[in-house]
Amino acid sequence: MFKRSILSALFLLSSFSVAQTTIAKYGGEFLAIGVGGRASGMGGTQVAVAGDITAAYWNPAGLARLDYPQISLMHEEHFGNLVNYNYAAVAFPLQKDMTVAVTLIRLGIDGIPDTRNAQVDENGASINNLLYPNWRLDYSKITEFSNVDYALYATFAKRESKYFYWGANVKLIKRNLAEYSALGIGFDVGAWYNPVKHLMLGANIMDVTTTLVAWSTGKKDLISPTVKLGVGYEFLFSDFHILPTYDMDVRFENRRFASAVNVGPVSVDPRFGIEFGYKNLFAFRAGYNDVGQFTVGAGVKLPKLNIDYSFARFNRSSYDRLGDSHRISLILTLEEDRFAR
Repeated sequence: MFKRSILSALFLLSSFSVAQTTIAKYGGEFLAIGVGGRASGMGGTQVAVAGDITAAYWNPAGLARLDYPQISLMHEEHFGNLVNYNYAAVAFPLQKDMTVAVTLIRLGIDGIPDTRNAQVDENGASINNLLYPNWRLDYSKITEFSNVDYALYATFAKRESKYFYWGANVKLIKRNLAEYSALGIGFDVGAWYNPVKHLMLGANIMDVTTTLVAWSTGKKDLISPTVKLGVGYEFLFSDFHILPTYDMDVRFENRRFASAVNVGPVSVDPRFGIEFGYKNLFAFRAGYNDVGQFTVGAGVKLPKLNIDYSFARFNRSSYDRLGDSHRISLILTLEEDRFAR
């Protein structure tokens, strides 16, 4: 309740300027969380190594590595029960060298207290003046609203050669905040390269043309391009494999103190991850992501079904801590000859 009240207060502050036509950064932060339990357990380091259906988000080029259709579902309790984060996707290989996919992401904060019409004077009459000396809240007049964001991806990927793949996304964005709404459209392009055996390189330019999300009030949020670069190398030891990974996000929004490294308007945020696997049956993972969270996770591969879980904790201090994040995801692979590429 306390955290939602803070969100409500922030909303009230923003409502004074919501009618302004401005260009704002951080407009696409809900798209930066990522998808998949494997990814989260490895700190979000998937740009070079994602070769399943989740590659449609991390690097659309990696989607061309699929040989069978896949369906995926994910749910995350983000920062405790504060934020509900859900994902669903379906992917189909086409002919010998192409893959298509559709992905839906929903991020929602529900039950936020709305106190805009609950301010009253000493006689119980409604007022709209926070400078009034004796104002108070009439709790019977407090209502609730939601902040919900959607993103719908359509992905195409192609194997250009044995060692080089490329892909692209078209994404539609829908945002709802109380009675306000917004729409936007964006594009991502990605590449995947396998120069030598076991070494994987990846690049994904998200919002490559810059994405403008237009609100019903006239306010505009600008989502600037983000360059995601990644590398991974798989070590094989009989029944075991070890996969260390490194990604970095390069942004151009003048983030300064909100980034690990910045030079002028350019900022860089690194991510680290590692996966230990046994006979392609079990996997244990750990990582460090771009928002300062240490992450851990595990996965099990059943016939046609992958189940992955991850856990993340974000500590600013011993007295200022957001809730823990838990994520579970499923990937169903239609691994039958009749569905093979």
